[in-house]
Amino acid sequence: MLLYHSRTVTLIPLLLLFGIPALKQVSGATFEEWRGRSIYQQVVTDRFATSSDQAIPCDTSQRKYCGGTWQGLTEHLDYIQKLGFDAVWISPVVKNIMDPTEYGESYHGYWMQDLNNLNPKFGDAQNLKNLSQALHKRGMFLMLDVVVNHFASLEKKPNNPSSVDYSKLSPFNSPSYYHKPCPITDPDNQTNVEQCSLGDDTLPLPDVNTEDPSVVDTLNKWIKSLVNEYEADGVRIDTVKHVRKDFWPGFAQSAGVFTLGEVLSGEVDYVSNYSDVLDAFLDYPTYFKLVDAFSSTSGNLSELVEMAKATQAKYKNGAFMVGSFLENHDQPRFPSFTKDMALIKNAMAWTFAGDCIPIMYYGQEQEYEGGAEPSNREALWLSGYQTEKPLVAHARALNAARRVAMDYNKDFLKTPMRFIDQPCNASLMLFKPPITTLLTNMGNDYYNSTVRAFWTLPGSNGSNGSTNAGARGLYGAGEVLVDVFTCQSMVTGEEDGGLVLRAKYGMPQMLLPARALSKDGELCPGSAIEQGGKGGPLGASSGERGRELHFWPMLALSFLFLFL
Repeated sequence: MLLYHSRTVTLIPLLLLFGIPALKQVSGATFEEWRGRSIYQQVVTDRFATSSDQAIPCDTSQRKYCGGTWQGLTEHLDYIQKLGFDAVWISPVVKNIMDPTEYGESYHGYWMQDLNNLNPKFGDAQNLKNLSQALHKRGMFLMLDVVVNHFASLEKKPNNPSSVDYSKLSPFNSPSYYHKPCPITDPDNQTNVEQCSLGDDTLPLPDVNTEDPSVVDTLNKWIKSLVNEYEADGVRIDTVKHVRKDFWPGFAQSAGVFTLGEVLSGEVDYVSNYSDVLDAFLDYPTYFKLVDAFSSTSGNLSELVEMAKATQAKYKNGAFMVGSFLENHDQPRFPSFTKDMALIKNAMAWTFAGDCIPIMYYGQEQEYEGGAEPSNREALWLSGYQTEKPLVAHARALNAARRVAMDYNKDFLKTPMRFIDQPCNASLMLFKPPITTLLTNMGNDYYNSTVRAFWTLPGSNGSNGSTNAGARGLYGAGEVLVDVFTCQSMVTGEEDGGLVLRAKYGMPQMLLPARALSKDGELCPGSAIEQGGKGGPLGASSGERGRELHFWPMLALSFLFLFL
């Protein structure tokens, strides 16, 4: 991990004041430090980039290694950073079973065999350290994916799971380190879920006995060593619900960094039980509703909203410390459900608009459309890393808008999103000051429909059809708003700040006050106005925040005189 001597630490505030980023500490990142990050998700190392940067053929149906490496990923960090992401989550790094199985090869990294060695298919220790260091030089975070619940081994005899060759597993090389072999037969029985195996007779996945103190001690020491050795900033943990809950706090403490758990369930009450044992988890309950809402023009937006409100109410930290996603390596890619670009862009916008940490699966920006595994694990090099595609621009705009919001409103990451009631059932409005996000599932065939999607931005007197009293006065009268996707400007009503907007080809809109933008910024610079422009109900703190940023050189100069 990156450590600093006390003398250096005392200088950091002054150096940061003058905009010198070289000493920014990026390792050992905490709960709070991940709040403002956006994650380029689950880079399946074998499928992202080759060391030779050659377009090697890769047939996903074969479930074989295709040649991606950590060196290849390091050489393509520009691509990820230009998308606007400042954290990268990579697939598991430890050594897996190397022999082919009836389910293919272990290119994904989840069939671990040896905790204390790296997967040689991806490179060596120096390659992984180079990746970590390269990310940190860019001010980006590294998240490692880890598996604790199980190992993998090919059996000695056909159809006999008790014949697992434990001698090939390290460091747990005896049956005594594992639960007694049994299949998971009752997903509602937590003991069965935690102490039986995810594997089968074809490929046994021995279930680690995390009730054994010696096993717990070994795992805790291992994760601490792994994080320290490769200066990881966070850890994503696989199959969390298959391990007893009281194991996780000690493991997370040993890791010493942000922990993001996978709890695969659509039940918000079930998932919320893990709020107390890890920093955060993937928001699967909302994911399922998100797919339902936007995978067709008949999706139910109200169910999505109700689920989001439930997560705000039932998760320990609301929705602030969960990961919001539309795709991942375990689920079909969203375009496998619909090819409608309007629906796809609306669904993507949701993951960036709310309180959660936004996560985007590699290849989503390239419009990959693979269905269920293994089709959803395509080689990215086959896309040529194109940068002029619609979803590449969409991802950039979403990340840029979030950064502008964080800079403009110092409380952005701590302010819960609100849903503003709409008279149109096909429309959804989220307000997280200073951003208003307008979504619809009318689809790109919008103009062939007899229904027209529209949104009403409520004014100070609750006009424009809103029945949500708490929504009154989102912006001031005569406020200039900019849609970050098109850079088109619009002005709220001169009397009460209300506004009616109509959907264009079913596309989403994300509105920011023009006064939040910068003429030198990457987001709609031609639409920016001076910070002292129209104010309004967003509050003085937002406007003052903008002025503080505008005059920071003068403040820095004042501090310099204090030290002279």
